[in-house]
Amino acid sequence: MLKDNINSVIGRIAAACQKAGREPGSVTLIGVTKTVPAVTVSEAISLGIKDIGENKIQEAQVKFSLISAGNIEVRKHFIGHLQTNKAKKAVELFDLIQSVDSLRLATEINSCAAASGKVQDCLIEVKVSAENTKFGLAPEAVRDFIAQARNLSNIRLRGIMGMAPYFDDRENARPYFARLKSIFDSCKRDFESFEILSMGMSGDFESAIEEGSTMVRVGSAIFGERKYNG
Repeated sequence: MLKDNINSVIGRIAAACQKAGREPGSVTLIGVTKTVPAVTVSEAISLGIKDIGENKIQEAQVKFSLISAGNIEVRKHFIGHLQTNKAKKAVELFDLIQSVDSLRLATEINSCAAASGKVQDCLIEVKVSAENTKFGLAPEAVRDFIAQARNLSNIRLRGIMGMAPYFDDRENARPYFARLKSIFDSCKRDFESFEILSMGMSGDFESAIEEGSTMVRVGSAIFGERKYNG
């Protein structure tokens, strides 16, 4: 089932790229592995998943130690809300932190990265919906944030991450993706390190790709519906 799911998602990405007149290789697939057992994550990696996303530091730490024991190479993305007191561990564990949503957090990541002798790749999380459960910078605050954060020498701002509200019809998500793409394009003109627009999840990634996403975060379409404890 896992192999079929991965192949199905890859096929859907290719079809969305073709519809948008883009190369399939222009979109990076992240397998969102939160709550997924390490053995299943390892299997997914063996089946071609090259990037995985986690949203909890503690869970990721345990899981990555089990995965690394098998000498498995994979790029690791942090996609959850990050508290400043977890920044040090995030810098240790992840290749790309996608959820930087304040100058305070960016400054802490920079300090932790400097102490580790690392330049940490980051995305700016931008909130384009009115949902109280979502995090992120307001669109109008993004450029001021970049102007200040670009002076931090141990983080590299690579682009933007965001999400649309959930809709039964994914077409309703398009205006939110278009807004994120507009913000990304505006920043990219001035900041040459901007290359990544991370938007689109299991229910709407085709629409996100058609609107310009370069990275999609897909969990349930690959691993099935989540099983949460408690």
